[in-house]
Amino acid sequence: MKIALFPGSFDPITIAHLDIVKRAMPLFDKVVIGIGLNSSKPTFLSPEKRQEILHAVFNGDPKIEIRTYQGLTVDFCKELDAQYMIRGIRSVADFEYERAIAQINAVMKPEIETIFILSKPEYSAISSTIVRDILRNNGDVSAFVPKEAMTFL
Repeated sequence: MKIALFPGSFDPITIAHLDIVKRAMPLFDKVVIGIGLNSSKPTFLSPEKRQEILHAVFNGDPKIEIRTYQGLTVDFCKELDAQYMIRGIRSVADFEYERAIAQINAVMKPEIETIFILSKPEYSAISSTIVRDILRNNGDVSAFVPKEAMTFL
């Protein structure tokens, strides 16, 4: 079984995240969306709320599993028996950052392959950070998040 992990904070999930997952799904038997819990990073939504939103967005799709995790992402891959890690790339800066992490991960766990999926141009400016800022200032984020997420925000 080809299992891929798509890790992130998903605080909140955006339409750019959703697009990456939808494009990755035909490539794998299962895609695990891993909500990484990083205690040093302040969050907007609780892990439980993020998980609830993701369940609503993916509506029980049998190829999608949603999990939270702490620690190294490559260790979580091993726990899941995931052979692949999916990373979305929006820009050259994202690529440089993700390339460095992928190379370090390859030294630690060479059996896990990182797959980069380029963001569609229309989604390249969308990030959870920007969406959180809009939410904190009572702005309308409906153009940037899946419609299923709006009832939670």
